[in-house]
Amino acid sequence: MSLREKIDADIKKAMMAKQKEELTALRSIKSMILLAATEKGGKEEMSEEAEMKILAKALKQRKDSADIYQEQGREDLYEKEMQEVRIIEKYMPEQLSEEDIKMALQKIIEEVGASGPQDMGKVMGKATQVLAGKADGKTISTLVKQLLTH
Repeated sequence: MSLREKIDADIKKAMMAKQKEELTALRSIKSMILLAATEKGGKEEMSEEAEMKILAKALKQRKDSADIYQEQGREDLYEKEMQEVRIIEKYMPEQLSEEDIKMALQKIIEEVGASGPQDMGKVMGKATQVLAGKADGKTISTLVKQLLTH
């Protein structure tokens, strides 16, 4: 079952159960997937990797918004965003631990022959492809900086 089919099924369940917040989050994800599928050069059937990138983008948007709301003391909006984060996370593959990310990054650094901070772009390009959906971009970036400066 594709991600789009899972989301469609979950939208129906949420409608029947009258779960307004879940329905909003699911419709938002479905909208992002449909937009990506119909944009110029997009394919009707998306790869799982492309779907995960869309989910990761949606997740990042919600987390960034939640951080801003929390800084501004808007707990009501913060909670709404965090609830959507929890719903989106259900569809994401299990996130790698920091140790697993470091091991994968060490391998990538060896593969691309990176020797210092000046090679960060090479490492990040490969790392974001390999770890797409399995690790947050901010975490990857921080760990790459650590590994390349030691």
